[in-house]
Amino acid sequence: MTAKRIAIVLIDEFADWEHGLFAAAARAWLGAQVDHYTPGGRVVRSMGGLSVTPDAPLETLTSEKFDALAVIGSSGWEAADAPDIGAIIREALAADKPVGAICGATLAAARAGVLNKRRHTSNAAGFLRDNVSDYDGALYVESPRAVTDAGLVTAPGAAPSSFATELLGLIWPDHPMLGQLVAMIAAEHRSA
Repeated sequence: MTAKRIAIVLIDEFADWEHGLFAAAARAWLGAQVDHYTPGGRVVRSMGGLSVTPDAPLETLTSEKFDALAVIGSSGWEAADAPDIGAIIREALAADKPVGAICGATLAAARAGVLNKRRHTSNAAGFLRDNVSDYDGALYVESPRAVTDAGLVTAPGAAPSSFATELLGLIWPDHPMLGQLVAMIAAEHRSA
């Protein structure tokens, strides 16, 4: 069985906590090939100060290079010069490849037009409306957890665990490790 290929899009000031659990579980526990893409192939720095040397420039990313796509949040997605990744998001979803967008990265999904056709969540409905002029908000779900619809996982920045488990579940729907991962994460929230 060939390893799944996962492309992760990072931009400067990406949120460490939104990336870590998903990427580590995919690579170390589930055997995926995880490649990071950044604008211009430049080194990016996380909010916590971690520098990431990418595998390739974002501009070279095509859907043939991955089985699933994850777009990690950053306040940079709110900027006028944020990368336009709408084509790759639409192409991946059209090819039935799972796509995840968390926190500020949901703006990239909104700009791609895919949130107007799927149930979704984000940091807040107003966050999407204030930053994307043609976002209609009709299918927005107020949720503290990730929301999955038609191959797309969206999540607020405070939900990295459900983002990771929902997206991993789309990539490996029957993998026994997923149940173990969900149980491990849930154990932290049980009373002592």
